[in-house]
Amino acid sequence: MTPPPEDDLDRMMAVMERAFDPAWGEAWNRRQVSDSLAFAHTHYRLAGVDGAVPAHGQPAAGFTLVRAAPGEEELLLVAVIPTARGRGLGTLLISQAIEDARARHAERLFLEARHNNPAIGLYRKLGFEPVGSRRDYYRTPDGSKLDAITFAYRI
Repeated sequence: MTPPPEDDLDRMMAVMERAFDPAWGEAWNRRQVSDSLAFAHTHYRLAGVDGAVPAHGQPAAGFTLVRAAPGEEELLLVAVIPTARGRGLGTLLISQAIEDARARHAERLFLEARHNNPAIGLYRKLGFEPVGSRRDYYRTPDGSKLDAITFAYRI
């Protein structure tokens, strides 16, 4: 797969820097995102504040990063800048990830979230069900360990 245009990677990283609180240590670095996107089975979607794909050179307000495997997909990242939250952009991005997974014939879409992530309410509202947990999966910058909850959406 051809890597994404540098402009798209720049816009993803700009959203990442604003969307993820450094206290939790969840943001990916540029190399992690770039390396992930080098694989043909990894897909992304950018969105502007209005939900539309932003034109070249225009800033993004959110994005998703999804890894596909036969029969299932994993929502690796969903990010929305704080000033665009509460307007339905996260719902739109996740709904589009579900539709994209359906188009690729996935049967389930998975995601993981730290147990105290406020987005869990949104995931549940959209139909994701908890299917497991991972003890001490996340490590914060101060060394604290947090459990992850694995959610699945049946397509």
